[in-house]
Amino acid sequence: MSEEVRRYAPAAARNRDPILQVLRRHLPSRGLVLEVASGSGEHVVHFAKASGPDLIFQPSDPEPDARISIDAWATTLGLPNVRPTIALDASSDYWPISHADVVLCINMIHIAPWAATVGLMSGAASVLALGGMLYLYGPFRRDGRHTAPSNEAFDRDLRSREPAWGVRDIEAVVALAQTCGFAHPLVEAMPANNLSLVFRLRTTSGGA
Repeated sequence: MSEEVRRYAPAAARNRDPILQVLRRHLPSRGLVLEVASGSGEHVVHFAKASGPDLIFQPSDPEPDARISIDAWATTLGLPNVRPTIALDASSDYWPISHADVVLCINMIHIAPWAATVGLMSGAASVLALGGMLYLYGPFRRDGRHTAPSNEAFDRDLRSREPAWGVRDIEAVVALAQTCGFAHPLVEAMPANNLSLVFRLRTTSGGA
């Protein structure tokens, strides 16, 4: 593939190293990491390049052009631990993958309808084994309030473009995750008023 099909996301260049620092404390040394909504592909190839050969990354995205970009990044960098990108819509009842040791989702839930978050939680719970990790990154509201004026302005911009989008309340996200069997997450403050949420699947039967 030619380099011209690769996408570039300025935010990915800024946040990929802080996210990697968090992931290094939680990722296993081997297994399969599914990234939901891989976008340009810059995150998944960055994490794969920093990982050993036994940790395999499976990127995914619902958009064909994004999948082309992701595969082009992996091909250009020659990463044997990145699988070809699959078409996956987080909100779908069907995920074209049956198992993962880790599910990553970066900067998706605020740029998608709430149904995508619902699908992400149920889908992640269905592919992870007990103790498996779901990692979320992005801006969140806490106690019904934005954590910074920049996040409030970002939220207004998102909702003006699409009313179903918007910065989510962390409490609502956590409550939803718990109904799908995840324990309360580890929450870590990140640069630019974002948060990392590290969930572990504690039961396959659901419940808080």
